[in-house]
Amino acid sequence: MRPDHVIVGSGINALVAGAMLALAGKRVLLLERNAQAGGCLRTEEITLPGFRHDVMAATWVLFMTSPAGAALGPHLARHGFEYCHTPHPTAVLRPNGEALVLTTDRAANVAAFEALAAGDGARHAADVGGIEADAPFLFSLLGGPLWSWGTLRLLFGQVRKRGLRGLAAWFGTALTPARGWLENGYQSPLVQALYAPWVLHCGLTPESTYSGQMGKVIAFALEAAGAPILKGGSGAAVDAFRKLIEEKGGAIRCDAEVDRILVDGAKVRGVALTGGEEIACASVLASVTPSQLYGRLLRDVNLPEERAAADAFRHGRGNFQLHYALDRPPEWLTPGLDKVALIHLADGIDSVSKSANEAERGMLPETPTICVGQPHALDPSRCPEGKAILWLQIPDAPRSVKGDAKGEIDATDWSDATREAFADRIEATLARHIRDFDAIKLARAAHSPADLERMNVNLVGGDPYGGLCTLDQFFVFRPSARTPDGTGLVRGLIQIGASTHPGPGLGGGSGFLAAKRLGA
Repeated sequence: MRPDHVIVGSGINALVAGAMLALAGKRVLLLERNAQAGGCLRTEEITLPGFRHDVMAATWVLFMTSPAGAALGPHLARHGFEYCHTPHPTAVLRPNGEALVLTTDRAANVAAFEALAAGDGARHAADVGGIEADAPFLFSLLGGPLWSWGTLRLLFGQVRKRGLRGLAAWFGTALTPARGWLENGYQSPLVQALYAPWVLHCGLTPESTYSGQMGKVIAFALEAAGAPILKGGSGAAVDAFRKLIEEKGGAIRCDAEVDRILVDGAKVRGVALTGGEEIACASVLASVTPSQLYGRLLRDVNLPEERAAADAFRHGRGNFQLHYALDRPPEWLTPGLDKVALIHLADGIDSVSKSANEAERGMLPETPTICVGQPHALDPSRCPEGKAILWLQIPDAPRSVKGDAKGEIDATDWSDATREAFADRIEATLARHIRDFDAIKLARAAHSPADLERMNVNLVGGDPYGGLCTLDQFFVFRPSARTPDGTGLVRGLIQIGASTHPGPGLGGGSGFLAAKRLGA
């Protein structure tokens, strides 16, 4: 049966678009080049049998709070999609053993911050309260179709509400870097250290324009919704999406690499696979990077300006993943961390800035910023009874290695030896905070940025955010000013994925917007 829509890829945006369109009665076909679907959604026994690790993406707060999650959540739940929660979504642990835990109770957070420094609790309440008050406007800008009459009406409404000067002042504040937000707003170094690492998860740094606003958004989201994971792992989401899509007559094919998109007269007519098979359709959604789309899939189409924009598209820092199977749950030397979903090991703004800068210059960071997830604390089914797993993400690894900022590792590329030596550095930091870590460690598995790119071609240099998320490559400039909504001169083609607005994360935003544009 000829599909109405072919979707290239099977990551979160492809799955969201496929499910939305299938629910609308459209015939959808997702084509995945790898042997398994899911893109960055993979749950595998990569250390020992019985220990199930989220190899890449793990935390689902963006999907749970997104329009896609609201629309698809009840349907996915019928197929085993279930969140696991903790009231302690995140914490920071400094090198001296000081820690601060954020809870899902605003009053408790205000009291804890106020006890650290007078005025910090009130500032937290004002920051998250401001995001809450601005939510309809702010989240429309962050996740809605920007080139639309709806956005224009939204901006006009804000002019009427705030006045032109007031709206300009709002945008000026929203563009403040995280360093300015934290240093001007909070007196306690511990509160500053709690929030500083989170900007790395937006593909930004403490000095990036608008990183302060994103820090406030994250603080609001974590406090309001926590840091949920999926029961059984992120791979369970892929199973649920597949069942929903197939239930509605759609299909996902693996080991089906699209070689090129077929175009006649500036109009899509189908796709051709690497084996020669051609699939006719009137619409293609391509969940790929600009380089994949214009350098490979549309290589036969004369699009010089779009191709030039794709060539100029820049990617950000790489990601490093480290996973552990443990003989028992970790005993943190600092009390109160055993049930926290995500713990950052970082000293503060300066340490986060330093590690990110070193990675951007191609250096292995001397003291990397480490994010430690404890999936077993939320979902005991991930490992044998009494055991534990840790999920570590280092969001400031270099895409290409030029050297070592500490001068200890002789490295000029992401060889296996470089990967394991860098993992040893990370492990040494982790072990300083957990009692008898060497005794409880059963096995570990590390993935360098190069390993991640081999798993998923869209992770260029291990960049998990689909490209730099700085202001010049975001909002109406993502993926480029010529194609800000993922559409261009080829009719019937929509680019989706992390490289397009509204950017990276498990919110499924670009897939949702594309499906709505197509009538879902």
